[in-house]
Amino acid sequence: MVDSTHPAPDTVGFLYPGYSAEDEYPRLQGMLGGDSGDIRLPLVHTDIGEDAHRVDALLEMGSAARLAAGVAELAERGARAVVWACTSASFVFGWEGAKEQVRELGETAGMPASSTSFAFAHAVQALGADRVAIAATYPEDVADLFRAFLKAAGAEVVAMRGSGIITAAEVGTWGREEVLELGRAGDHPEAQAVLLPDTALHTAAWIPDLEAELGKPVLTANQVTVWEGLRLLGRDPVHDRLGTLFARSGG
Repeated sequence: MVDSTHPAPDTVGFLYPGYSAEDEYPRLQGMLGGDSGDIRLPLVHTDIGEDAHRVDALLEMGSAARLAAGVAELAERGARAVVWACTSASFVFGWEGAKEQVRELGETAGMPASSTSFAFAHAVQALGADRVAIAATYPEDVADLFRAFLKAAGAEVVAMRGSGIITAAEVGTWGREEVLELGRAGDHPEAQAVLLPDTALHTAAWIPDLEAELGKPVLTANQVTVWEGLRLLGRDPVHDRLGTLFARSGG
């Protein structure tokens, strides 16, 4: 019998490659009031294979078999939607390939599915941003694939900066000053929003600082990934410390 006085929490499961910034998810759960039981954001680590922002390694990292391996555990933990919490190992497949990746994931999981790349596309649309800038940790060739993905989503990329970082492990060590510098370096006067697309990057605590520094909306990978998962469940939480995306009711 279901206890109607204690409804089941909205639970989104995340498949996260390796160990770099996975602590962002409990942080975001707490910020969104999940500690009271309303929202749950369980995470399962996927096998990263080779930790490299290189096309061949990313294609293997995002393979259907690697993603499928974590689905059962998320279902056991009550997930009603699942998001592949990786940007590079989704957009590297191209727009159509990334759609197929999500379709297969949803079919395997038996629940709504998405990925961080589509989270960015949907968040850009929610903000009404036609022109964006990319401030990426990746090498330029990988960042350029994200530019192509956003173009397919209908966004104009007016500036792109790659940082040449090969491993997620290195990205995970970056602190506030490195993140703010990345945002500044990637910004452009014509950009209506700045995108920081690596889920290995810690940003949840510094989104207000980024937006204050740049004077415009900033979208970061783990932020939009959680937003996307809740969107799949029809949730639209508002929070004043998670940037313009979460401050806009109806986003």
